[in-house]
Amino acid sequence: MELKQLKYFIHVAELGSVTRAAAILSVPQPAISRGIRQLEVELHQTLLVRNGRGVAVTEAGKLLLAHALGILEQVERARQELDETKGAAVGQIAIGLPPSVGLSLTVPLTTAFRQRFPKARLKIIEGMSTHIVEWLATGRLDVGLVYNPVPNPEIETVPLVEDLLYLIGPAQADGDARQEGVPLTELPNYPLIIPSRPHSVRMYVETKMANAGLKMNVAWEVDGIPSILDMVRQNFGYAVLPLLALRGDANRETLSASPIVAPTMATVLSLATSARRLMSPLVRQTCNLLHELTETQLRTSPTSD
Repeated sequence: MELKQLKYFIHVAELGSVTRAAAILSVPQPAISRGIRQLEVELHQTLLVRNGRGVAVTEAGKLLLAHALGILEQVERARQELDETKGAAVGQIAIGLPPSVGLSLTVPLTTAFRQRFPKARLKIIEGMSTHIVEWLATGRLDVGLVYNPVPNPEIETVPLVEDLLYLIGPAQADGDARQEGVPLTELPNYPLIIPSRPHSVRMYVETKMANAGLKMNVAWEVDGIPSILDMVRQNFGYAVLPLLALRGDANRETLSASPIVAPTMATVLSLATSARRLMSPLVRQTCNLLHELTETQLRTSPTSD
């Protein structure tokens, strides 16, 4: 198994086409097809199947894709750490961000990273916290920000910021509730638009309600935060989210945010890294940068939004 074969396979699998992969890699199509076929022979597995639109990834191919992404990231990391012995922070670092955090942090992070590490490259990948933990374990990511992480021997976490959960509704509907808040016992009265399992907010709210003998009133399951907020505006239901989720919404004045009280609920955003890999100087310095940015960019209050 050669690294170039894995590189060919990743591009074809992600693009769904040998032709497009060949154009991006500037490699002849027969060479790419031959490399992937050699992988299939060596692994005794069919990795790709042709269809009318190009190629589709088999279940075995999906498993190899996850490993291949991690393998190439680790190879790049090895090159980077060797280069760092020369002095300045160089190479590439991959950071995972939940979508709600990405709305507020991507631009400040990119700006600060470019100023502080001019010879290094930054890759930002958005995903749910559970996926970010998986990508850290497989080596696809170097650092991640995750909500409410569960104990995992492969992942080290450091709490950064706590964000209270709010009931988000149309502005005209909840003007009076904004100040007093919504008791947890009344939450079942609200039809919720909420992400599906295993989204961290969904799991956290569902567990808290179950512990209080309450059942969540799920009207719609939607995983995209912008889509959830749009549905709230259109009176499809209510959302339970941290205020941070409203930061990047251009029409947030059309929404109301009422704190959930008696008791309050809060998500904890943590910095996560692999417990099995040595932390390079670039990763360590980037972790310090993320600490700084969460203090200045992600601290929220009921009046700030």
